[in-house]
Amino acid sequence: MSTDDRQPLLNDSQYSIPPDDLSHLIESKDESLLKELGGIKGISKKLHVDVSVGLSADEDATDSSQTAFHERQEYFGKNVLPETKSKSFLQLLWAAYNDKTLIMLSIASLISLAIGIWEDYSPRHPKDEPRVGWVEGTAILLAVLAVILTNAINDYQKEAQFKKLNAKKEDRTVKVLRNGHEQQISVYDLNVGDILMLEPGDIIPVDGLYLKGHNLACDESSATGESDTMKKKPEGKGDCFILSGSKVLEGVGRMMVVAVGVHSLFGRTMMSMRSEEPEGTPLQLKLDTLAEQIAKLGFFAALTMLVALVIKYFVTAALAPEFPPFAEVAASMISIVIQAITIIVVAVPEGLPMAVTMALAFATTQMLKDKNLVRVLAACETMGNATAICSDKTGTLTQNQMTVTRGELADKEFNTFDEGKKWAKKVDKKNVLPLILETIALNSSAFEDKNENGKVEFVGSKTECALLGFAKQLGCSYDDLRHDATLSKVYPFASKRKTMVTVSEIKENSASTTTQSDYRIHVKGASEIVLKACTSYLAADGEVKDMSKDDKARWSQLITTYADDALRTISLAYRDISSSEYKELSDNEPPFEDLVLIGVVGIMDPLRPGVVESVAAFRQAGVFIRMITGDNINTAKAIARNAGILTKGGVAMTGPEFRQLSEAEQTKIIPRLQVLARSSPTDKTIVVTRLQEQDQVVGMTGDGTNDGPALKLADVGFSMGIAGTEVAKEASDIILMDDNFNSILKALMWGRAVNDGVRKFLTFQLTVNIAAVVLSFISAISSKNAESILSAVQLLWVNLIMDTLAALALATEPPTKDLLHRKPISKNAHLINYRMAKMILGQAIFQIAVNLIAMYLGPRIFHLGDSEYDFQVLRTLVFNIFVFLQVFNEINCRRIDGQLNVFKDLFNNWIFIAIQVLVIAGQYLIVTFGGIAFKTVPLSGKHWLITVLIGSLSIPVGTLIRLIPDCGCENRFNEEAKPLASYSRMNWEGAIGDVRSQLRVYSLLRRSHTKSRDIPSRRNTQQSGRSVASSAPHSNYGSIQKPNRFADLVANAQKFNQETQNSNE
Repeated sequence: MSTDDRQPLLNDSQYSIPPDDLSHLIESKDESLLKELGGIKGISKKLHVDVSVGLSADEDATDSSQTAFHERQEYFGKNVLPETKSKSFLQLLWAAYNDKTLIMLSIASLISLAIGIWEDYSPRHPKDEPRVGWVEGTAILLAVLAVILTNAINDYQKEAQFKKLNAKKEDRTVKVLRNGHEQQISVYDLNVGDILMLEPGDIIPVDGLYLKGHNLACDESSATGESDTMKKKPEGKGDCFILSGSKVLEGVGRMMVVAVGVHSLFGRTMMSMRSEEPEGTPLQLKLDTLAEQIAKLGFFAALTMLVALVIKYFVTAALAPEFPPFAEVAASMISIVIQAITIIVVAVPEGLPMAVTMALAFATTQMLKDKNLVRVLAACETMGNATAICSDKTGTLTQNQMTVTRGELADKEFNTFDEGKKWAKKVDKKNVLPLILETIALNSSAFEDKNENGKVEFVGSKTECALLGFAKQLGCSYDDLRHDATLSKVYPFASKRKTMVTVSEIKENSASTTTQSDYRIHVKGASEIVLKACTSYLAADGEVKDMSKDDKARWSQLITTYADDALRTISLAYRDISSSEYKELSDNEPPFEDLVLIGVVGIMDPLRPGVVESVAAFRQAGVFIRMITGDNINTAKAIARNAGILTKGGVAMTGPEFRQLSEAEQTKIIPRLQVLARSSPTDKTIVVTRLQEQDQVVGMTGDGTNDGPALKLADVGFSMGIAGTEVAKEASDIILMDDNFNSILKALMWGRAVNDGVRKFLTFQLTVNIAAVVLSFISAISSKNAESILSAVQLLWVNLIMDTLAALALATEPPTKDLLHRKPISKNAHLINYRMAKMILGQAIFQIAVNLIAMYLGPRIFHLGDSEYDFQVLRTLVFNIFVFLQVFNEINCRRIDGQLNVFKDLFNNWIFIAIQVLVIAGQYLIVTFGGIAFKTVPLSGKHWLITVLIGSLSIPVGTLIRLIPDCGCENRFNEEAKPLASYSRMNWEGAIGDVRSQLRVYSLLRRSHTKSRDIPSRRNTQQSGRSVASSAPHSNYGSIQKPNRFADLVANAQKFNQETQNSNE
């Protein structure tokens, strides 16, 4: 062919096939649509490409100013996705400020600031006091700003982490055919019409149609959820559709690119995941509600105080000898209004947003160390109250690495992967071990290579990778064995014969056997098929023994046992042949007779370490685990049983069976559904929807492109950081950096720790606020000049500094195993439960009583006089008592679960201890050196000791409050999420079902036996008048029918058991 003839087919006219048609063709895998479009040949003409030559490298580049392929890219698009429009830092700040509590705090702070400045410069301001009225309002504004900045920076950092996770380490290159020559180009430069070369290990970046190749097989599980390897065939002979996102497992080939970028299956799925902002989480909604309620209560208290002080003022003025002038009345009214507004400011829980922010920021930072990258902060606390987890099997529960877990080679058995080395010591090291390693290494096409993360792993069929991994564990270098060997014939694996056969030439360095000759046939394949072709087997000492019927039955039983445990069984065999026998071998059909059985191995994807313990912990925590997998039902059930997911009374079924049920039937069966096999992405979405309809908080794991919708729909979506596609990561809330199911348990613990941290702080904060509001209210009303016993600056220290520090102390407690000993909290439960309310009211009443006693009986208790200095000492003592009541109550608030030991794990939280020390040191400095600003005077050592001892009474009082009986209130206001099905009930129902089934079988056997006895007895009665000679046939009848009768009974029993089992499944 001349050079001109080999030029690509170009046409200046518009392309005659829309990109959407090509996208639909790949998505539907519709062969009839492919024929309508003219087949691959017709499509290639419409795309202006010769499949034997490829595109022209300088297409459309008529001069240096024009880029190649600009018309093609303008029509079909480029192989890039539009960048996600990330929010600016200012937008993140505004989003963080969009919170009801923060807005309410801002308003309160501005009012406080205005009043403070007015008071500082009013004529009534004492000359000897500094102007510090502005401090409180400014400090609250700074607290709001700190919360907003912390949230915005947190959001910015996690977005940066996510981008870093998804960023390519380097620009990936692919091989294409252009101008009839192979060349490497950037994956971003692929165009529709390009001829892409495929090799094992390639992640296919675009959609295409298979042209030609050899034994090409792809893993499309990430795109379709189908776990089986998909063999690719030319048009008309099988599946010729190649999906973007799939991985080439074995073979080589060429494909014609038909969809790139946003038009490819991967691109369309990725774009669909870019959705709107998530809705508010349960905690956020509860906090908004609580903030509104506190604002209303604060307003009511302020209004009550305003009315009371106004009435008191005018009653006092009326009883006075002379009514005060108008200017003095106006000034007094303004002062009263200021006192009332101060009550509102005191009532507002300014530390609450800080506590939530601190808890989430600390949790997300620590979760990253536990291999959880939190993309959506709210998901952290949502996960704490999850009631259901729907998990993938492959890679999440299991190691995603097919492994030889059991086997019997050379008549010696091992039952775990780790026992392989012990097995090797039991067999002959000269005639057995080298032979087995040689058979595994030579009769395989798998090899080691670096994956996209730079990690060395085996590439090829999963079975061969498992066998090579076993050989590697025994110290074998498969590469050295292959390098030294000479392969004479190779018969690749074919689905028709389910075996792979390799013939190698025996050399000096080949493994020695007792049947040594010129050539060696290595066989591996389906166990039953290989076993049938074996006439002898290899013993542990290297001797070849004839295989008797009993031996064959024993091996068959072993294969059955492995299969029942959901193991994929592979038999290994060999045979030494002479040169003359080698010459007679066919080039098409492998030699498959008189083989020597080496042994049988069982291969499976083993559970990850710790999965069984994690599943048990989830169950104890009241979280129901469901396994949703694309694998077959038998394998899924076996793995689920081993993991502890499938229990007595649980239901295991396939996706198609589940989809065929009506909505009502799905809702009915979902509580007991534990395993869903052969599932599709639609099944995952349906399961999540049915669970959410029943008020369940659902966590869903996924790694594939097809899992995106379900991850987005779930309350918390977990994607895989290693095996997960970009689509799955984009759709998820939390990324498991190690793809480990155990990390989900850590996320649950951190979620519960966040919820508990906020509740602990809330218990502390509301106690402080109630006590401060009531004390300010009573002291202001009872004092002559309507002044609170706690000054504004003292309240600033109590309400702001201590609250902020308390938020850091209580909201950053690390999770403990105790968190798993309780059930999830219902998303409809109130933020303040009965135990918290009891503690808040009890401690507040106690603190108010102690401070009022100190205020009114203090002079007698502390032996103080009536001087101004003694009044300042009393005021300082009340302030000190109030602060130390909070210090010890903070320790008391560490336990909100009813446990009496508030010091448990105290020394595991260094942040809490450091903050307590800081608060005590700050209090000492304020009391000793605060002077005029804080209206304090230095206290004696005796006074310090007394006030600290009074403050420490918070802890024994807290113990007494915990011991108060609930009188049924806790049960009435039960906050635990109601489970759809309990494991104990399912076990009982399963046991009852088993007994019922056995009784039915027994009844059926008994009924059938009774019928069979009635028939001959009736016939004997009818023929009783006949001669004795004629009774012989009756004896024959009985002897002939008896085995048939019992055969029928057994058949009936087996049939009934099978029907019962099917109905249970």
